[in-house]
Amino acid sequence: MIRFGPSGIPLSCKGRTLRDGIEDVHNLGLTALEAQLVRVNTNERFATDDDVGKTPATIPGELVVEVIREKGKKEEGLIGLDIKIEKGDVLRSLASGIARDYIELKELGRLARDLDIEMSLHTPYYMDLAGTDQLSGKSVDSIKWGGLLADALGAELVITHLGLYGQYAKKDAMKRVTSNLRMLRDWYKKNRLTPKLGIENSGRQEVFGDYEEIVTLCRNVKGVVPVLNFAHMHAREGGSLREKEDFVKALAKAKKFTGDRFYVHFSGVEHEGGNEQRYTPIKKGDLRFEPFAECIMDDSYQVTLISSSPLLEHDAMYMKMIVERVLARKLGKGVQEVKGGKEAR
Repeated sequence: MIRFGPSGIPLSCKGRTLRDGIEDVHNLGLTALEAQLVRVNTNERFATDDDVGKTPATIPGELVVEVIREKGKKEEGLIGLDIKIEKGDVLRSLASGIARDYIELKELGRLARDLDIEMSLHTPYYMDLAGTDQLSGKSVDSIKWGGLLADALGAELVITHLGLYGQYAKKDAMKRVTSNLRMLRDWYKKNRLTPKLGIENSGRQEVFGDYEEIVTLCRNVKGVVPVLNFAHMHAREGGSLREKEDFVKALAKAKKFTGDRFYVHFSGVEHEGGNEQRYTPIKKGDLRFEPFAECIMDDSYQVTLISSSPLLEHDAMYMKMIVERVLARKLGKGVQEVKGGKEAR
């Protein structure tokens, strides 16, 4: 099965809530939606008497992502949906989230399943899993918080970038990112979060995560899966994706970790010197979608195709149209071959 959808609420959607986005995606005939955790600003407050004994999952009107509790002379940050809130705890909540609370997120998850919309969630785009500074700590927290939201939503995947090489050599950055990903994978397991952690390749030379590094990470951190952003890949490799065979090779490397199921970002792209400059509509630039459509139609791949184009849902529908056109052409060719066989007899 091939699914199509936008990375975020459709541009044409009159409302801007996630509920509006899910309904609009369905009305457009699309079957996937990548929710965006753009902001991770937080508010803090002391737990009230009404909060005591409840869990973050059951607090109405807030997305509580962390419970801060005094332990001796130190404070301990507890992240999880099933933590029992105690007197004296401080509750840290998202200042603006993708829903009012976890109760609404579960309702939205049910709505998406009823409408056959596959949900995923993307963490903030400025991440750093290679460093040791405050940004690295915030990045780890954001991925944990994204896991809580995605689990309540019933999303299948939490997608993240990995950050800059910064002051580190590539080998040292790889060690640091690997260590953080192992910690995050184990934390997801410990908290029984169902979404998988997906790592997206990058489109610039100074950003960690060329495609080979993504493959290496998936090999070294079992359970983490690659997210193939073909615009990033095409730009970073100097325009490498030209023919159907180029996409076949890229999917073959990911298949070891995903089976026959792939999660893909696609858009047009402007690039220079091995660096992405900006996304463009798919019809612009030198990254063509038709060869990839031919690639996935030649095998029994299951693909979720997310449009990260500036045209969002319009290019999601364009990709759907191209895939349907390639399929019709293949079916037509098959009919002609059968007719030709009959005539030969």
